[in-house]
Amino acid sequence: MFKQIFPLSTIIGLRFFGLFIVLPVLSVYALELKGGTPFLAGIVIGGYALTQALFQVPFGTMSDKFGRKKTLLIGTIIFIVGSIVCAVSDNIYMLMAGRFIQGTGAVGAVVSAMISDLVKEEQRAHAMAIMGGTIALSFAVAMVIAPLVGGNYGIDKLFWLTAVLGVLSIFVLFKQVPNPPKIIHTYTQKESKFSDVFGDKALNSMYITFLFHSSIMTMAFFIIPLVMTVDVAHDGFGWSKAELWKVYLPAMFFGLLSMGPAAVFGEKYGKGKQIFMISIGFIFLAFLAMGFSHTPLVFIIGVVLFFIGFNMFEPLLQSFVSKFARVHQKGAALGVANTFAYIGIFLGGLVAGYIIHHYDRATLAIIVIVLCVFWFLWILKMNNPNARANVYLSLDDYKREGILKLQDHEAITEVYINETEHLAIVKYEKEMISEDEVKGLLQ
Repeated sequence: MFKQIFPLSTIIGLRFFGLFIVLPVLSVYALELKGGTPFLAGIVIGGYALTQALFQVPFGTMSDKFGRKKTLLIGTIIFIVGSIVCAVSDNIYMLMAGRFIQGTGAVGAVVSAMISDLVKEEQRAHAMAIMGGTIALSFAVAMVIAPLVGGNYGIDKLFWLTAVLGVLSIFVLFKQVPNPPKIIHTYTQKESKFSDVFGDKALNSMYITFLFHSSIMTMAFFIIPLVMTVDVAHDGFGWSKAELWKVYLPAMFFGLLSMGPAAVFGEKYGKGKQIFMISIGFIFLAFLAMGFSHTPLVFIIGVVLFFIGFNMFEPLLQSFVSKFARVHQKGAALGVANTFAYIGIFLGGLVAGYIIHHYDRATLAIIVIVLCVFWFLWILKMNNPNARANVYLSLDDYKREGILKLQDHEAITEVYINETEHLAIVKYEKEMISEDEVKGLLQ
């Protein structure tokens, strides 16, 4: 499994590294450009997310129909172009345009769908954890490198580095990533309507979770560099941009440590809902500290708590969506989930910029704390993602016709064929039927 997932994780890690490397210093940089204001800086931070939101579903759906690799190539090329525009920008509006172009290459859902294609569902949490760990590692490295390179050599160099990493991703895609298996399903065109991805309550719960998760992340990354670098007279602590790594490094260390237990308890022990609620609690406490602290130490403790809560979600979010989605619409469902995530990023940047421009960080913290309460209540009614399981049947041992008839049984939620591996996959409700009973239906 590692051999299959590592190249894809490398691609997504390089992609996110290119995005993360500007986050720690982007709000400060945007304010320094011609025409920069806190509100426009907020749009720059969340700007790529607006076009990501618009193009996640088209890219995800396109990958379902025309292939994952072709779609990944197109999205990566667009991302490279946007990075170059950002690198040569000399005013806030050109930087904003570059961020919008970056976001148009929306391939996050395509990578997640490709992992779902290559890995059995029981191993998917591990695969998503590898991908999440790669993202978190790229995040950690970016948090350290960004202040050092951006502070000493100019933030435009960070965008040039992002473009180079995009080119490297294309090389990895065609040299290292295996082709996904050929999947055959029995859904008719009528049963494959895009609107069906909104007809599942469990999927809808996950979409809203993506929205909350990403919007609050953007608000955090808006205020962290600003509060740490502005002077005391402007409600800050007066650090230099090059010193920000001292804030992000311990936060990422504890954030990475939190991912392993979250993945184990969320997937192996079926405690996904509980992990989500604990994570929200950490984020609640984080903004309490960041919003009302009067010393750098308390503020940094808040940043650490935020990274723990944020990272606990990472190995579970994509995995849960792929569990709830049907085989022929995983790309579309993950595209919708990522659309909600990027809408959240855009709204988060917009709201944070407006609040900081007109009010203060305490007001922003109160807004996030209220959002956390609503988010917690939303998670309470979410379905258990571990209520379903799969049984894998060799087509050498069972007749294809008999297997396909199983989808008429009330306890069977889905049946499809992995033609490449000569397997039939039957998804069933664990509370209604066991694996042995599923096999018994074929005798």
